[in-house]
Amino acid sequence: MNPMSYLPGKFVRIIHSGALLFGALLAGYSNLSAQPASAPASSTPTKAITVGFAQTGAESDWRMANTKSMQDEAKKRGITLQFSDGQGKQENQIAAVRNFIAQGVDVIVIAPVVETGWQPVLREAKAANIPVIDSDRQMTVTDPSLYACFIGSDFKTEGKMVANWLGAHANGKGRILEISGTPGSAPAIDRHQAFVDTIAKYPGLTIIDSQSGDFRRVNAKEVMEAFLKKYGHNFDIVYAHNDDMALGALQALQEAGIQPGKDVMVVSIDGTKEAVQAVADGKMNCVVECNPLTAPLIYDAAEKIVAGQPVAAVTYNKDQLFDSTNAAAAVSTRQY
Repeated sequence: MNPMSYLPGKFVRIIHSGALLFGALLAGYSNLSAQPASAPASSTPTKAITVGFAQTGAESDWRMANTKSMQDEAKKRGITLQFSDGQGKQENQIAAVRNFIAQGVDVIVIAPVVETGWQPVLREAKAANIPVIDSDRQMTVTDPSLYACFIGSDFKTEGKMVANWLGAHANGKGRILEISGTPGSAPAIDRHQAFVDTIAKYPGLTIIDSQSGDFRRVNAKEVMEAFLKKYGHNFDIVYAHNDDMALGALQALQEAGIQPGKDVMVVSIDGTKEAVQAVADGKMNCVVECNPLTAPLIYDAAEKIVAGQPVAAVTYNKDQLFDSTNAAAAVSTRQY
């Protein structure tokens, strides 16, 4: 979408009842909108901006690292950050966004807990001339102009990377138990479907069961315990949609007398330091990174939008894969 369609919120909020000031502001906006796409703009806003951040929750180490990234980078840049923890509930996030609109922040950032159901509140933000950045998990909307851009990881690529690694390192064979993320969330949907589509190239790889662990370690441990009761040792691979769930599954496997990484392959997505260490220790076999340190990219985009500059519609982080060949060397470099 064209970010010039947003008039920065503070221009609107300072309009008083005086006709001259009102007319001058409207004239100024008209001139701004009429500028050609190639017209130069200032590289940064004239003063620090205020950002409202509706975070999904604090359900994992990844999520807490993502929050810390947003908070630390805001302090570094002198940005005022209004933060809200959605506690894993969309209704909490929607209420937070409405509160940000009422406060008149300059930019709203949403890390949506699920893909759908955002259009009404996004329309409210657009009506208030407050641009929205979609972070981490992509929202599904019929009108792409409702948010300015998406910044995060490519969940489909992550699922493909795990599946292709298994195709090469499990000799294309194995009965797989999948522990999926929050139902309806973009990473759960994309990491599952991309994985399924990719293992179709390896007829010997088969998902025999899939249950949600809601991206939480304790939930995944319970799911793994239920799998063990149902299947005994009659499986070869555990595929978890995030590291916290993989680590919860590890605990259940160890308590059942099964050696993860040896008796059963364990693969995951996130790239947290604890999981990369588990790969280095031989307890996990593969971890694909999903970088949570997105704040620099998000604030770069927010400052450009407020300054009237264009931003890319989609920006993906570059993620990497860790296995026995590189995990030990990478542990000390992990920032989360």
